[in-house]
Amino acid sequence: MTRLSDESWVSSMLSKRLSIQEGKEDGVKEEEPTNSFAPDSTHFPFEKVFPVYAMGFLKPESDPVLLPADSRDPIWDAVREEAKIEAEKEPILSSFLYASILSHDCLEQALAFVLANRLQNPTLLATQLLDTIYNVIMKDRGIQHSIRLDMQAFKDRDPACLSYCSALLYLKGYHSLQSYRVAHVLWNQGRKVLALALQSRISEVFGIDIHPASRIGEGILLDHGTGVVVGETAVIGNRVSLMHGVTLGGTGKEIGDRHPKLGDGALIGACVIILGNIKIGEGAMIAAGSLVLKDVPPHSMVAGTPAKVIGYMNEKDPSLTMNHDASKEFFEHVADTF
Repeated sequence: MTRLSDESWVSSMLSKRLSIQEGKEDGVKEEEPTNSFAPDSTHFPFEKVFPVYAMGFLKPESDPVLLPADSRDPIWDAVREEAKIEAEKEPILSSFLYASILSHDCLEQALAFVLANRLQNPTLLATQLLDTIYNVIMKDRGIQHSIRLDMQAFKDRDPACLSYCSALLYLKGYHSLQSYRVAHVLWNQGRKVLALALQSRISEVFGIDIHPASRIGEGILLDHGTGVVVGETAVIGNRVSLMHGVTLGGTGKEIGDRHPKLGDGALIGACVIILGNIKIGEGAMIAAGSLVLKDVPPHSMVAGTPAKVIGYMNEKDPSLTMNHDASKEFFEHVADTF
């Protein structure tokens, strides 16, 4: 389905709503508009419905790095189709869905628009954020790859994530993660003040504090995300799942490499605290509420305060199964100990 047909459909829906509303205000029932949308159309007053910055993007400062022009993007296709279905179910959201998704050419544009509107404040304008985020994402193939793998992770592992569209529009764990990715690029470019400003806004808006110098892999799930803290020298591997309240912190005022390193496929339960430059092995599972102060072997299950090994995982990547009910094994361990 082409973009023109999508715009015609959405424009018709929005024009109908606008004419009905104006008819109510004037006491006159007006005819439904029959003109379809065209890029130069004057039949629909877009400026009354959408912010100015929703109608277009500035070109990147240099040539963008994009996926091949002839390649399909199944995730973006799914996002657009889901947005159309949601607009039909809830017409009151049609303006929002058009401005956030259906007016854009690709996932990168839509994501930049959503993040800019979430992070803006009176002194950090949405237009400025939009240009900055868009330029970073469009020049970085790594981010373009990561935003799709992360979205797939949310769709696959979070039972509360109903669709790709809902991850893009509503899940702050996804928003904070992609905002961090932009801040990380800025940090590595030497634009540290701007990166720290973004970190501050991410923390204020989403309640998730990720230092822009930390390194985070692909296919990450921040389930809920509230209260997650990731320190400056922390490293998170690929396919890792973290529940809310997780802290990857230091142990004091030491400088240098001082934060945890999480291996691929690890599953970190709610309110887990991991302190110091220690290694969490690949495929490890840490039970909710644990305090981890030393290395965790690969594919092991740890629990308690301080955390101890209570078993081993059968799954290669427990982060994908999201099975982190360790209560039975934990209490058996406690019983055997005492």
